[in-house]
Amino acid sequence: MTDKKPVIVYGVSGYTGRLVCEYLREFNIPFIAAGRDKKRIQEVLDRIPGLDTVDHEVVEVEHTVPALTELFSGARVVSNMVGPFIKHGAVVVEAALAAGCHYTDTTGEQDWVLDVQAKFGDKFAEKELLLSPGVAQMYTTGEIAANIALETPGLDTLDILVLWKGFPTYASTQTIFTILKADWYYLEQNRYQKWDPGTTFEVVVPGQHQMALALPWGGTCHPVWFKDDPRVANVKAAGGVFDRSVMEGVVATQKMVEEQIKTLPADEQDAALAEIAGSVQAGMPPRENPRVNTSLDSVYASGPLGRAHCVIHGNCNYKQTGLLQAYAAYSLLQQPPKRTGLASACQAFGHRELLGVLRSFGLVMEPVLTVQS
Repeated sequence: MTDKKPVIVYGVSGYTGRLVCEYLREFNIPFIAAGRDKKRIQEVLDRIPGLDTVDHEVVEVEHTVPALTELFSGARVVSNMVGPFIKHGAVVVEAALAAGCHYTDTTGEQDWVLDVQAKFGDKFAEKELLLSPGVAQMYTTGEIAANIALETPGLDTLDILVLWKGFPTYASTQTIFTILKADWYYLEQNRYQKWDPGTTFEVVVPGQHQMALALPWGGTCHPVWFKDDPRVANVKAAGGVFDRSVMEGVVATQKMVEEQIKTLPADEQDAALAEIAGSVQAGMPPRENPRVNTSLDSVYASGPLGRAHCVIHGNCNYKQTGLLQAYAAYSLLQQPPKRTGLASACQAFGHRELLGVLRSFGLVMEPVLTVQS
């Protein structure tokens, strides 16, 4: 037995970490808020109304495997917000494994999911631990829609669209620019195929007349989650924000990265990308407003003789992420996940269960499902 608080939220000085702590309070789960700067963490927590009603503490810790292993030991779940994950995530995963903790994070980096799968997936499975990167609105809510569509048998192809209103946080912006360096993949006949880095889409948005501009968005997590799923052979995903001018800026930056940044020596590319990202978003965005910050997840599932279309309208995508992270911890403290090793949120907790949680907190509407067969 241990008196260590069961959940560690690592990286609380940012926007999403604060929301995870807010929802842990909703579930009445004791937690440790950890990071490299105790003062900054405390300033963030001081803005959370009613946080004194849940048992918590603030810990400053070095970003090293030994220091994090010591912190995590005795806990049961690590919720990691420290990205870009391809740069900072391996240290946290290694420490969670050493300490015997389940691991979740909010990544949007397909290259990180593939990397952590190869290096740590089997090791977590051997210890009957969950390794679940990408537990976040931009991936999990769309995955819920995909699984609802796949409840219709005989469908093997997923066409996924994820859009939201708002502006990325500082950490999200850093991630967006980091994935511009990576190769992006979609799934074709259960094999990864590389996207052309200049690919863009004019997409039809359910519920409105205006079209939108979308990108492969780093490939997204969806092709990885559905790889080797016997129901699915093909997955393509597109995403972005509703604001077309922002997306046009991302496209221009993507072109600039291909033409100028990728020609630099490897050790100079990260610094150049980080500088550009910092100039785009250097501070904390305003708190989400559900009347303004809406989200949309649309999935077409098709097969030789059938089609299904599932749309989930929601709001406050960062709140959805915070809630999904907190519920993942809440569930893991009470029962084993449905799958260990590398697994998505839906694979670990069930897509209908996750939908119910998002619905119960007023963050998504009832899905709109249309089936033809």
